[in-house]
Amino acid sequence: MKAAKPLLSIVSPVYRAEKIVDLLVERITNEVNKISENFEIILVEDGSPDNSWQAIERNCQQDKRVVGIKLSRNFGQHYAITAGIDHAQGEWVVVMDCDLQDRPEEIINLYNKAQEGYDVVLARRDKRRDSWLKRLFSWTFYKLLFYLSGISHDTKVANFGIYHIKVIRAICQMQDHIKFLPTMVQWIGFRQIKLNIQHAERKEGKTSYKPFHLFNLALNILLINSNKLLTLIIYTGGIITLGTAFYVIYEILAAPKILVLSGILYSVWFLGGLIIMAIGVLGLYIGKIHNGVKKRPVYIVKEELNSVR
Repeated sequence: MKAAKPLLSIVSPVYRAEKIVDLLVERITNEVNKISENFEIILVEDGSPDNSWQAIERNCQQDKRVVGIKLSRNFGQHYAITAGIDHAQGEWVVVMDCDLQDRPEEIINLYNKAQEGYDVVLARRDKRRDSWLKRLFSWTFYKLLFYLSGISHDTKVANFGIYHIKVIRAICQMQDHIKFLPTMVQWIGFRQIKLNIQHAERKEGKTSYKPFHLFNLALNILLINSNKLLTLIIYTGGIITLGTAFYVIYEILAAPKILVLSGILYSVWFLGGLIIMAIGVLGLYIGKIHNGVKKRPVYIVKEELNSVR
């Protein structure tokens, strides 16, 4: 019988994983049983187009410690994680991907490290088992994102980690409309440490993160966490204005009249493009403010199984 307050909650967003769910639950159960039999596995089906929910239903029927949450549509990985941690009851909460690249066998190592007095233990993928293209996109994504946002981040750290319930409750209190777990964890503080772990190859399917999705995610995170884009545009505008002024003076003193007119024309076109870009960036910020003040829920639950919330 499922305990009201488990020691551990394992949260995993599920998308296109119908062939993995059974093995995921089996491996998590085998490993977490070494710590305690008092745990829950929270699987959040994020509007998956395959039969992932049917696989979750089957596991919920077989073990009441498996909690199934079905979202009304695809909201995205970090919103599915938010739904999972909102429902978590354990003293310690593990967040991991469903593709088994985050190895369940590492959970006991994360838990043991946390018992040394840490509130957060983040899994650091010392040797990533991804394709070179995915590693390149990921490296570029994080470097560009954290340069523009001013937030430092280890590119080998993602969502996999163990978090004390007080950390999870602090994250759940954050009212950000755009959710990205790594930046939220970094912002809240608490005593954190990284632990090198083994990273596995993907068991089934392909990643749902494409270059466009990564760009869109980076832009959203940047807009919610930093005003640096506006600052860069101000600096760029100032530099161009000064450069144009010096160029016009030079042309007046040293070049024929026709070149002066051409230079002014080119400057007008260039500055016009810069102004349009600046207005666009400002519009993006205003759009995010608009989305935030609407106060719509960041996810909607369609169905729950074995949930005690």
